[in-house]
Amino acid sequence: MAFYKDKYDVVVIGGALAGMSCAMKLASEGKSVLILEKHNLPGGIATSFVRSGVEIEATLHEMMSIGPEEDPLFIRKYLDDMKVAIDWLRVPEAYKLVSPEDGINIELHAGRRKDGTWVAADEIDAQYPGTRDEINKLLETCNQVYESVLFLNEHTVSKLDMLRHHEALAKTAGYSAREVMDKYVDLPLNVKKILSAYWIYVGTPLSKMPFTIYSFLMADYLRGGSYVARGFSHEMSVAMAERCQQLGVQFEYCQTVEKILVRDGRVYGVRTARGDEIHCDYVASAPYPNVVYGKMIEPQSEVPTIARQYANAMPMSVSCFSVVLMLDKEPQELNIDSYSVFSSEKKMDTDVFDAEGKKLGNWSYLTTICLNFANPDGVPKGQTSLSITNLPSPECFDGVTADNYFEVKRKIAGQMIDQVSRRLGVNLRDHIIDVEIETPVTISHFTGDYRGGIYGYQHSMDNSVVGRLEDFEADQYIKGLIGCASHQLVGDGMACNINNGKIAAKAISTWMKEGR
Repeated sequence: MAFYKDKYDVVVIGGALAGMSCAMKLASEGKSVLILEKHNLPGGIATSFVRSGVEIEATLHEMMSIGPEEDPLFIRKYLDDMKVAIDWLRVPEAYKLVSPEDGINIELHAGRRKDGTWVAADEIDAQYPGTRDEINKLLETCNQVYESVLFLNEHTVSKLDMLRHHEALAKTAGYSAREVMDKYVDLPLNVKKILSAYWIYVGTPLSKMPFTIYSFLMADYLRGGSYVARGFSHEMSVAMAERCQQLGVQFEYCQTVEKILVRDGRVYGVRTARGDEIHCDYVASAPYPNVVYGKMIEPQSEVPTIARQYANAMPMSVSCFSVVLMLDKEPQELNIDSYSVFSSEKKMDTDVFDAEGKKLGNWSYLTTICLNFANPDGVPKGQTSLSITNLPSPECFDGVTADNYFEVKRKIAGQMIDQVSRRLGVNLRDHIIDVEIETPVTISHFTGDYRGGIYGYQHSMDNSVVGRLEDFEADQYIKGLIGCASHQLVGDGMACNINNGKIAAKAISTWMKEGR
């Protein structure tokens, strides 16, 4: 019996969140779709693992773009529309920022009041009186940009309509987050630092981060809060995989795609490591363009020169170094009192932190997540699940070899544990039941992502989401082939990848209708 159909409308390479989102959307429109996933589980790094009999979240700190049921944000709406059932748990706070050198110790919460003012503005004003109005002005501008970006995800508008109906986006699109915060709002330096804490989840310093990206991040998190799945990110992955199959997607695991077959500038199928040649009209690809154009296209003569130039020119965004700890006491006994904490042993300076991320270890700025506060049933009684994370540049691991890899990662993990221990006033080493260390090498080994990247290509003033949206069609160099992962448009997190999959599906549907 034939294992595969003679032909599919679409083959999706990779069953991570973007690939499943793409497949789910296309299948809901009646398209025949095949997902080929090299692992035996869906979700990519949206997964969990077990140590000492305890399930531990592998990567997800918090999920953006969900929002409460009464005011759902766009990812919750999309998953609900697709009938993907996930048990979401609200994270208690937006974040806590601790920077002793700056004299900063503050916890902020998400939400907007009925009059449109922001809860976080009141909380900052309590420590820095007289700043409420300026913070509200900044966050309202962020919210307007946020709404415009969501609209442009779904619609094409003229330049005139852009100026008429998306004024905040049009006025700020050419500026960095630092420029807008320095020139547009009159706020004390410490307040600007407090409002800069999330930068680590993008990996670009405020001097280089487009205000558009900053706005999207701030409006999304501080409006709708953040969420985790009760069954960890693995619950989300499994729910999406099950829905794909209910919609008729053929989902095959342990199948590695080695080649994307191209003839006369157009894809016509793929070939797996097993030797199966599978035909289709369109391919949605999770592998980075560096890998696709460098070795997957067959024959290589079909790769346009501009495609190679694109892949080589696009700067990689951050990777991940995370120390996941299971500790033998409850959080309160370890002086841990918040779910999400950003902390620095130096004065807050995102340019300094960015430069540090290009080196091995001794990173001043860390984010610490205590799962107990968002998902208490996910942690055994009497224990604490704590992760300590920095998002360094992939290049920091360029000089690491097989001979010194384990020594290097243990040394950096020790530095991070000791840094958080100093902040808490508790030696965490004395309470470790189990420890797992995730590095850029871990990411690259598990997913095959180019250089261990987790966020695709770096955002900058000359490579922002606005420009990427504008150039989206021009960046499709082989007919019928589209990227479908963090490297596509915006790669800053799992919600963005789900949206990337939806955008890829929309593009393929349009091409089908137009006969392209």
